[in-house]
Amino acid sequence: MDTIAAQATPPGNGGVGIIRISGSAAQTIAQSVLNKIPRTRFAEYLPFLDTDGETIDFGLAIFFKAPNSFTGEDVLELQGHGGQVVMDLLLKRVLDLGVRLAEPGEFSKRAFLNDKMDLAQAEAVSDLISASSTSAAKSALRSLNGEFSNTIHQLVEQVIELRMFVESAIDFAEEEIDFLDDDKLVARFSAIESQLKSVFHSAQQGVVLNEGMTVVILGQPNAGKSSLLNRLSRRDTAIVTDIAGTTRDVLREHVQLDGLPLHIVDTAGLRDQGDEVEREGMRRAWKEVAKSDRVLYLIDEQKGITGVDEKLLSEIPSSLPVTLLFNKIDFANRSPEIFSYNGYDAIRLSALSGSGMNLLSDHLKKVMGLDTTTEGIFSARRRHLDALERAVVSLELAKQQLVSSRAGELVAEELRLTQGALNEITGEFDNEDLLGRIFSSFCIGK
Repeated sequence: MDTIAAQATPPGNGGVGIIRISGSAAQTIAQSVLNKIPRTRFAEYLPFLDTDGETIDFGLAIFFKAPNSFTGEDVLELQGHGGQVVMDLLLKRVLDLGVRLAEPGEFSKRAFLNDKMDLAQAEAVSDLISASSTSAAKSALRSLNGEFSNTIHQLVEQVIELRMFVESAIDFAEEEIDFLDDDKLVARFSAIESQLKSVFHSAQQGVVLNEGMTVVILGQPNAGKSSLLNRLSRRDTAIVTDIAGTTRDVLREHVQLDGLPLHIVDTAGLRDQGDEVEREGMRRAWKEVAKSDRVLYLIDEQKGITGVDEKLLSEIPSSLPVTLLFNKIDFANRSPEIFSYNGYDAIRLSALSGSGMNLLSDHLKKVMGLDTTTEGIFSARRRHLDALERAVVSLELAKQQLVSSRAGELVAEELRLTQGALNEITGEFDNEDLLGRIFSSFCIGK
């Protein structure tokens, strides 16, 4: 592969700036820029030289010999002063020596391709860098250390064992013993299925920590939507008045809810009347609803649910979860509580005074699957959830085929799909290893 280089620190001025080079030409670059190749894994204070031998900067040079480096290739790091002009001059000097500018994420990609880490760990590098809370950073570090990958590998091993047994039973179908008619085999399917669902739940929590959730505040004018946004964000983001239609555009706030990244969207009040600007605000409100994870629908406790509220609730997609918030309980002389209303989760609160807001916080964490503790949660992405969900479905189908008809070929195919879905998470797409595992474990033909 080409030798690549890039600035490893954020652009701008800082105390230290780092240029990272990875590839077979790293030693040649070191000889040209430093007039020597630094000792492996030792930091040396050296001048960084331009084409004419003039000093661009003084700094630390560290050389990592393949395969003992982040990328698995020869890696050279030049750590100089963090002025952007200095960094640009140093990077230009390296690129002029025939090195290519690295593409986004290419260092981590090479680490994956060189088996320094699997795909889930490579993604965890990005998650750790972009973590927006302490909990998210800890979960990303767990994935980077291999906790998520090890869990997936253990599941894959169990699925492979089942595949080996089922495919061996197919090969010996002429035997009088039906290897698939075994209650213990069904129990093994059930045990793996239970583990898969447990991992899926943990991955859901990891996605919440990593990406957060988006909630849209919806309701009629003067229901208290802007007050709720201000209460959740803990600042006066939205204008609050008694005049209907004050909010005409979409307002966004990003807050931390006990370590949970929460993306809040306040929208224009929904009603049949209003001028052209207000109608555009309502159109945008429905557009945000379509992209959200949950709707918080506000109702004035003094008025109760009106016909207009019922109509608006019916227009929300049935697949989108809705929480009813009966607001302004301080004016209606009601106490905060959480309850069920016509199949909806419902909470009585006051966005103005803050009464009942703790119930809303606990509710939001609960509905997104975030437990009271984040210990043991690993960083995950939505593609991981998709792969785990497909693995669960395929395993359930395999179990059904086993129980209903003992159709070995169909069971084997669903198990193959299960393994393939799990392998997508770590980036191991090769299924050819199955034959080798079968022949090394069984004395077939002997």
